Amino acid sequence: MGRRREEEVDEELLAKLESGDADSDKIRVKTPNKRINEMFAIADQILGGRRIRAVCGDGETRLARIPGKMRRRQWVREGDLIIIQPWDFQDAKADVRMRYTKTQALYLSRKGVLPEVVDTFGMGDDTASEDDSGIWEASDKRSEPEPEPVPEPEPEEAEPESDDDGEA
Repeated sequence: MGRRREEEVDEELLAKLESGDADSDKIRVKTPNKRINEMFAIADQILGGRRIRAVCGDGETRLARIPGKMRRRQWVREGDLIIIQPWDFQDAKADVRMRYTKTQALYLSRKGVLPEVVDTFGMGDDTASEDDSGIWEASDKRSEPEPEPVPEPEPEEAEPESDDDGEA
């Protein structure tokens, strides 16, 4: 068995997703359907036997199972962004509906769609407050008292040498 290589972000596809040109083919990224109680989650731990532990967008940790139709077509790894649907009769369990690629997850993060709990890229807050970056720097400087400047030691002047070799 060989090791699976790490999934990489496709910069070309990401640029195409973010451009949103009207003349180009529309590429859409599926989002959770709130009407049927789907939500974002992060695959926290692979437990084996088609089961994973997932940290959901509402802050809860659920035991999720991977259905048979996804089993060999989409491999879910730790740290992947997924869509889950909690069970109606047992809220602590859920079904996995979809797995996002790294490119799709980065796109959703940059758009600010992901809740803070599952935003692994941390882009949701940064893009919204780019204009405020100077404000925070100024407030940090005001909150800390400035240290007083340390006076530089003055160089000692050498005493002029006397011409007398004799001591008195």
